[in-house]
Amino acid sequence: MTHVVATAPYPDQKPGTSGLRKKVPVFQQKNYVENFVQSIFDSLEGFQGKTLILGGDGRYFNREAIQIIIRMAAANGFGRLMVGQGGILSTPATSNMIRKYKAFGGIILSASHNPGGPHEDFGIKYNTDNGGPAPEKITDRIFELSKKIAEYKIVESDPVDIDTLGTVHVGDMAVEVFDPVKDYAELMESLFDFDAIRKMFKGGFRMRFDAMHAVTGPYAKEIFEHRLGAPDGTARNSRPLPDFGGHHPDPNLVHAKHLYDEMMGTDAPDFGAASDGDGDRNLVIGKGIFVTPSDSLALLSANAHLAPGYSKGLKGIARSMPTSGAADRVAQKLGIGMYETPTGWKFFGNLLDAGKVTICGEESSGTGSDHVREKDGIWAVLLWLNILAVRGESVKEIVEKHWAAYGRNYYSRHDYEEVETDRANALVADLRGKLASLPGSTIRGMKVTAADDFAYYDPVDGSVSEHQGIRVMFEGDSRVVFRLSGTGTSGATLRVYIERYEPDKARHDLETQEALSDLIAAADEIARIRTHTGRNKPSVIT
Repeated sequence: MTHVVATAPYPDQKPGTSGLRKKVPVFQQKNYVENFVQSIFDSLEGFQGKTLILGGDGRYFNREAIQIIIRMAAANGFGRLMVGQGGILSTPATSNMIRKYKAFGGIILSASHNPGGPHEDFGIKYNTDNGGPAPEKITDRIFELSKKIAEYKIVESDPVDIDTLGTVHVGDMAVEVFDPVKDYAELMESLFDFDAIRKMFKGGFRMRFDAMHAVTGPYAKEIFEHRLGAPDGTARNSRPLPDFGGHHPDPNLVHAKHLYDEMMGTDAPDFGAASDGDGDRNLVIGKGIFVTPSDSLALLSANAHLAPGYSKGLKGIARSMPTSGAADRVAQKLGIGMYETPTGWKFFGNLLDAGKVTICGEESSGTGSDHVREKDGIWAVLLWLNILAVRGESVKEIVEKHWAAYGRNYYSRHDYEEVETDRANALVADLRGKLASLPGSTIRGMKVTAADDFAYYDPVDGSVSEHQGIRVMFEGDSRVVFRLSGTGTSGATLRVYIERYEPDKARHDLETQEALSDLIAAADEIARIRTHTGRNKPSVIT
């Protein structure tokens, strides 16, 4: 083992549940990866001789970082390191591996849905033994240690061949290169009625799945085409590439517009779906209809009992605060608990571990259940396929029947990306200053019933999370929400969530932006978005 003096640069950002994210050239600086990884190991206790899971989404710098981490894990005393073949391992598959093999934890190399390439994004994230993202007490400790690290531990070793299955040793540590798809595919087969889905495909059902040249390609080929019998080519862009083919691996209507256009065409397949860089997000589009992530959460919850793994019903549902209230009405009808949390999967993890909920979802295209402790794109697609196979109806028919039964939540998110940080902070400060004066006022003909800065009181551990998003509620269960996001690597992203509940079935066929037009105008008036950001329109509308 070699002790190396940890000279600057040191990581200068607190890692969140999404880990540390920076541009690739930052991670390529001498000692940068080493300092951060050593800070992770120094924040942990009791891992001597234990198992560590390692993998990533295949983005640029993935392989180099894996070789560094292998040598450091050996030097720090792990007994076994399991790495996905080729360095590939989706985020939900990592969570499954941690849980199935009772590993001490896992390191995921990804920047999620952000672009990849020599000058694009990279990230390092630590997950704990429950398979979920490290809680704040660990990320806080990692950050504090990273600011004063003096040395890191590493062994001298030849690079490990991560493309060949098998086990080798680095120092005293066993390094096992495993099939990244097999265990995950087996888990999916235990949850869903693969026979029913096979029968549906055999009957001529057509599907398009866009892996976006990201991590889910190998999973989609194995599960959809090989195990379920979908035709070859059902999984498109299925080869993971370091730069995601030059595209942005975010499954939304901007970056997956080609899929949307195909699904709205005259010869559209029956079902379209996509997933993101590390495989935890999903996009669902039926023939002639886009299903918002908020609606998808509600629909999956209402129909989950049709899949074998959920046939006994749900314990509860959880959604992030910005996600629409569509799932709330499902929980009410089912007579189960409904939990509204801040954005971040770690909050769901507490509820899942405590057995309070079964299905969770976020408006940012993330849905999952208690099968792992991460959101899971392939899982969401499979649950949709199971529902379609059992009900024998189209996506559009299922959605419209749901709206008729529960009412429709018109919903949209407007993102203003890479806003200057000072400008974004000024907007939020201005909003907070006027919260007390908003209730009772009328804006664009709509009465404000309440306004607050959302705070969450965790029912499991009693922790309090404040300043999680500013909410302005109107009569009739409509609202706008303002939140700054830290998932990018430059500037700040202002996210504005606009929601209107419409119980009248005769008004369920409006165009979404038209249905929300007065609320969109009210949001700009309340927050003075144009004044603060200098933007005349959002960067992305979903």
